[in-house]
Amino acid sequence: MRLTSSHGYDAARLDSVVEYLLDQQLADGGWNCATRTDKGKHSSFHTSIQALEGLDAYTDAGGRVDPGESLRRGREFFLRHRLYQSHRSGAVAIRGSTRFPAFPEWHFDVLRGLEHFSQAGAQRDERLGDAIEVVRRARGKDGRWPTYSPYPGRQWFVPEPPGPSRWNTCRALRVLQWWDG
Repeated sequence: MRLTSSHGYDAARLDSVVEYLLDQQLADGGWNCATRTDKGKHSSFHTSIQALEGLDAYTDAGGRVDPGESLRRGREFFLRHRLYQSHRSGAVAIRGSTRFPAFPEWHFDVLRGLEHFSQAGAQRDERLGDAIEVVRRARGKDGRWPTYSPYPGRQWFVPEPPGPSRWNTCRALRVLQWWDG
């Protein structure tokens, strides 16, 4: 949905897809791809960020279905988790989420989550403060943010080798500019 909307696909033709996605939202405000078989599952950070990004792209492309309440509930899901923490223990929910790949693919990470809030023009919320500090601490002595080895699996090309990253530096600086306002 995100790609089709971003590349000019007629948003009205995505209305039924959006309606289905909205119907799949869980009680905690997020989404989980495994709910086809178990509606009692907790929402997934990975699935939820993709749903929010897709809904934003669809809205920006002029879609007719209003996902406003679902977007609000999805963002609240992340805010209740301080973006990346377990709601039970407060520990990092996904170990790799505090490291930033050049291109997140289907994985959630803290920088990607913050990008969603900043690109959506969301108000700064103190519950994102810990996540902002994760980004600040990840900055290298050279002033740049690193990228890490790509996810396992076939890679058609390597956008950037592991190490100081122009792409992640740009991403992080945009997020911090939004936060520092």
